[in-house]
Amino acid sequence: MKHIIRTIDIGGRPMTIETGRLAKQASGSVTITYGETITLVTVVGAQEERQGVDFLPLSVEYQEKVYAAGRIPGNYFRREMGRPSEKETLTARIIDRPIRPLFPKGYRQETQVIATVLSMDQENDPDTLSMTGASAALCLSDIPFAGPVACVRVGRINGELVVNPLISQLEKSDLNILVAGSKQGVVMVEGGGSFISEKEMTQAIFFAQNALQPILAVQDEMAAEAGIVKRAFTQPAADPELEAKVKSLLGDKLRRAMDIASKIDRGNRLGEIKKELFDALGDDFAERRGEVGEVFHSAIGKTIRSMVLNEKVRIGNRAFDEIRPISAHVGILPRTHGSALFTRGETQVLGILTLGSTGDEQRVETLGGDESRPFMLHYNFPPYSVGEVRRVLGPSRRDIGHGGLSTRAVKEILPAKEAFDYTIRIVSEVLESNGSSSMATVCAASLALMDGGVPIKEPVSGIAMGLMQEGDNIAVLSDILGDEDHYGDMDFKVAGSKQGITSVQMDIKIQHLAPQILEQALGQALKGRMHILEKMLTAISASRSEISVYAPKVLTIQIHPDKIRDIIGPGGKVIRSIQGETNTKIDIEDSGLVKVAAVNQEDGDRALAIIKEITAEAQVGEVYDGTVVKVTDFGAFVQIIGNTEGLCHISQLDVTHVKKASDVVSPGDKIRVKVLEISRDGKIRLSRKALLEEEGDGSGKSKKDHSGKRDPRHN
Repeated sequence: MKHIIRTIDIGGRPMTIETGRLAKQASGSVTITYGETITLVTVVGAQEERQGVDFLPLSVEYQEKVYAAGRIPGNYFRREMGRPSEKETLTARIIDRPIRPLFPKGYRQETQVIATVLSMDQENDPDTLSMTGASAALCLSDIPFAGPVACVRVGRINGELVVNPLISQLEKSDLNILVAGSKQGVVMVEGGGSFISEKEMTQAIFFAQNALQPILAVQDEMAAEAGIVKRAFTQPAADPELEAKVKSLLGDKLRRAMDIASKIDRGNRLGEIKKELFDALGDDFAERRGEVGEVFHSAIGKTIRSMVLNEKVRIGNRAFDEIRPISAHVGILPRTHGSALFTRGETQVLGILTLGSTGDEQRVETLGGDESRPFMLHYNFPPYSVGEVRRVLGPSRRDIGHGGLSTRAVKEILPAKEAFDYTIRIVSEVLESNGSSSMATVCAASLALMDGGVPIKEPVSGIAMGLMQEGDNIAVLSDILGDEDHYGDMDFKVAGSKQGITSVQMDIKIQHLAPQILEQALGQALKGRMHILEKMLTAISASRSEISVYAPKVLTIQIHPDKIRDIIGPGGKVIRSIQGETNTKIDIEDSGLVKVAAVNQEDGDRALAIIKEITAEAQVGEVYDGTVVKVTDFGAFVQIIGNTEGLCHISQLDVTHVKKASDVVSPGDKIRVKVLEISRDGKIRLSRKALLEEEGDGSGKSKKDHSGKRDPRHN
C-alpha cells in the first residue's frame, strides 16, 4: 500500500487525506484530518462470493472512541461498550446510504467498512469525514466501486451559507444539513433547519454540491497515483430466453394486479400469479426457482415503472400528486398525557406523549461531553405492522434513523424550556406501514403534543416523495407506497410547518439528481404537506389550554446556592425524606433553582413548604423560636430556621448580668430570640435580652420564657 498524502482547503481550513500508513492489511484504508479531528476508515472485501444471498452483503460500522476526546468512559466497565450509541448508529447510516448504490449490481462479496474516531477537537465533527473516508478507502482498494463520493455539512449563519461550520458555530446556525454528492450531482441529504423555505433549501444543497468537488478530485488523484487494479467482476447476465418465457407466461397479469389499491389484496394476487408461473414452467425449472424468482420480481418493477412513465398512472390508479385518504383522532388513550392516531392510506401511527420532570431528561455520554436531552422521540416498528413474523428485539438501525429524522422535524416546534419546564417524550407505535411511517410519525407527534396541552409554536406535517426517471422521461410522485419506493429512483422525505422546512432526508438510486428535479420535488412536497396539515387540524386545531390531569405538576422555587446542601442533607437523607413524605420528585440545579414535580398541586405545595422552611434565611429584626444547640463560656448557639444558627452572646441572654451561660440555657432548650445583626460573612447575632426588655412591665414580677427556666433575677 503506497504512502500518499494530500491536503486541500475546505471551508477555509486544511483537510488532509492520507493512505499507506495505518491499517495496511485492510483492502483499503485512509485517515482524514480536519483541525485536530482524525478519523481512520478501513474497508475489507472478501475474495469469495457469499452464497445463498440475493443482496449486497455490505456492513458499515462507525465507532467513537472516548479516548479521542481525552476522557475515560463513564460506565461501570470504563470501556466502550458493544452496543453503538444513537450518534454512532445514525452516522453509520449516513456512511452506508451514499456508497451502497455504487457497488455493481449482483456483487455478492462480503464487504465491511469501519470508521473509527481517533481524535476529536470538539470543533470538527467526524461524521462528514467518515463518510468521505469510506469513499476514499473504497477507491484505494481493489473492490469494484463507482465512486468517488464525498460529504460536507452546510450551515447558515447571519444569512450566509457556511461549509463545515464549527460545532460552536452551529449554535448560531438556523440550518444544519449533510450533503453527499458525486461529480455529477447530489446523492444524499440529511438534516434540518428552523423553518427553511424550499428555495433556501435548494440553494443550500447545491452550495454543498459545489463545495465538495475538491474532495472528489483529490480522491481520483490518490487512486491514480496508487495504481490500484480493481478485482475482476462480471455482472451476472440475465438469461434472455428465460426472461422471454416468463414474460409470455405472465402476459398482462402483473399490469392488472397493479390496479388493486389494497396492499394485502395486491400482494395476495401477486403470490397467486407467481405460483401460476412456477406451475406453468413445470419441473424443467425446478432447480432454477431462485433465478425465476429474480426475473419475476424484476418484471414487477418494470411493470410499475412502465405504468408511471408511459401510462402516467400509479398503483391503484392514483395521480402523481394525489395523497391517500387521511384521518386523524386525538385523545385515544385515557391515562396518557396526550395521544393521537394518524392514518394515511395503509400507514397508521399511534403517537403517545409523556411529560416528566428535569430528572427524567436523557443523559448521554458523547465525545463532546455529557449531555442532557429534555426531548425524546422513540420510533417502534413491530413486525405486525407489515404482516410479518420475526423476533422482537431492541430498536434497529432503521428505527433509530427514522426516529432521528422525526426528532429533527418536531424539535423545532417545541416551546422554550423556560416557558414549559417539562421533559417531553413521544413514542411512535407504527401499527400499519405501506409508505413513510416516519412522516406519519411526525404528524402523529404533532397531534399528540397538541392533545397534551404542550404550547407548540405550530404543528408540522411530513410527506415522502418519489422519483422514476428514464432519460428525459421523469415522474415525481407524492406520498409514495412501499413498492414505489422499492422500485423507484428516489426516497425524499420532507417535514415542516406552514413557515418552512424543519427536516429532510433524501436517498437516490440513480447517479445524481438534477436541480430542476429537486425544485419540482420540493414544490410538490409543499403542496402535499399543506394538504396533510389541513386534514390533521380537523382533529384538533390548537394545543389544549391545560395539560392532562395525570401529568406531573412542576413547581419551582429559587434558593441561595449555599442552601442546596441543606435540602439534600447528608447522603441525600433530607431530600429522600421530603420526596417520600410528599410523593414528589425534586430536582436541584447548581444555580439554586429547585423544581418539584408532583402528581397533584397539594403534594407539590407541601414539598415547597418544607423546602421554604429548610432554606429560609434570617432577617434582621425578626423574632424566631429557636433551639439551643451548644452552650459555651461566651454564650449559646441557637438554631433558628432550618440549619441556620446564630450566636446569642452571654451579654444578650438576659436583662441582668449573667456569669455563666449555662445558668440560663442548656442544649435542647427552646427559646425565643431576635436577630440583631447579620455580618457580611453571614454570621448572625441574636438576642434573648431584647425580647425580655420588650415584654417586661417593670413590676419585677417573675417571668418565664419558652425554655421553662426562671429568670435568674428572681432566684
